[in-house]
Amino acid sequence: MNMLIVKKFGGTSVADKDRIFNVAKRCIRDYEAGNDVVVVLSAMGKYTDELIAKAKDINPNPPKREMDMLFTIGEQMSVSLMSMAMAQLGVRAVSLNAFQVPMRTTSAYGNARLKKIDTERIRRELDDRKIVIVTGFQGVNKYDDYTTLGRGGSDTTAVALAAVLHADACEIYTDVDGVYTADPRLVPTARKLESISYDEMLDLAALGAGVLHSRSVELAKKYGVQLVVRSSLNESEGTIVKGVGKKMERMLISGVALDREADRISVIGIADVPGSAFKLFHTLAKNNINVDIIIQSVGRDGTKDISFTVASDDLEHALEVLDKNKERLTIKDITYNKDVAKLSVVGAGMMSNPGVASRMFEALYNSRVNINMISTSEIRITVLVAEKDIDKAMNAVHDEFIMEE
Repeated sequence: MNMLIVKKFGGTSVADKDRIFNVAKRCIRDYEAGNDVVVVLSAMGKYTDELIAKAKDINPNPPKREMDMLFTIGEQMSVSLMSMAMAQLGVRAVSLNAFQVPMRTTSAYGNARLKKIDTERIRRELDDRKIVIVTGFQGVNKYDDYTTLGRGGSDTTAVALAAVLHADACEIYTDVDGVYTADPRLVPTARKLESISYDEMLDLAALGAGVLHSRSVELAKKYGVQLVVRSSLNESEGTIVKGVGKKMERMLISGVALDREADRISVIGIADVPGSAFKLFHTLAKNNINVDIIIQSVGRDGTKDISFTVASDDLEHALEVLDKNKERLTIKDITYNKDVAKLSVVGAGMMSNPGVASRMFEALYNSRVNINMISTSEIRITVLVAEKDIDKAMNAVHDEFIMEE
């Protein structure tokens, strides 16, 4: 039975000539088995970084529209070279950019969202028995300008194409051979998961497990696109990301994630009256500052202290905004701590198993790791700990849950 397969390859998978031919051969194998193959590519290796450096050299604060115009070169180079490689191997292929498909997006340069993908051109090329190679990460807005989809954009392109083409499979190839219970570089005992649910993957992605970007997982969940995450450098099976099945309930914890890019801010001595927290977080939200873990403690003499975490990139901006609004928000003092990191355990099994939090805290206590802040949801527990403790904390928590499964 012939299938329609969407395959996405990241920058490391197409970083040089050998790897481009390696990817071409993998795609051709599926094509020769009688399948329709659509390939989505990122820019080669570190090429995007080179483009950013070139731009900053000319203008340290370049206009976003022009940055998107520049960025699109990267993927266009990848898809055209890939099509040439396939031609060299005797297979008909065609490269298409966002204009040629076309892929329509919102107008937000640098962080656009896909609105509509026209499938007619892709279908026509597939019917003509060609492998179709599409640029990831880019789109076209209503002004007929190029836009880019922000971080993880090529994954999002692949999932969106799989959804509109009703593909039978959507394979995301990266430099790791699946989704692990923790980052194998930090936790030597980490294990590869056979499958994971969309919700667990979303939490892991949002909490710093860099295999898939959360936007692509959200899209996959919304349209029921089953994903397979696998390595382009070997033939191993990979991890399936899908809706919850019966077997999936067994695993209590599916992963441990780490996010070093988090800083803690404390605002001290705010008036302890209704609306003070609203004013504080409304002010931050208006300035596009995302807040994660929040703790409020009752202070002295009708005041309270509120601590929260922000992404490291937002720290300076957040401190500026708070300082500017100090009087209006009745803040007496502002302190911050950069030497912290977020550690999270994620697992759908938590909902029906009490005692996960206490086991996590006990594992941290046994490793003499102090907990700064705690935040929980139905399927995750996140703690903020000192950055210097993060490696032993991660290993201790991972061993507590994963190794005894």
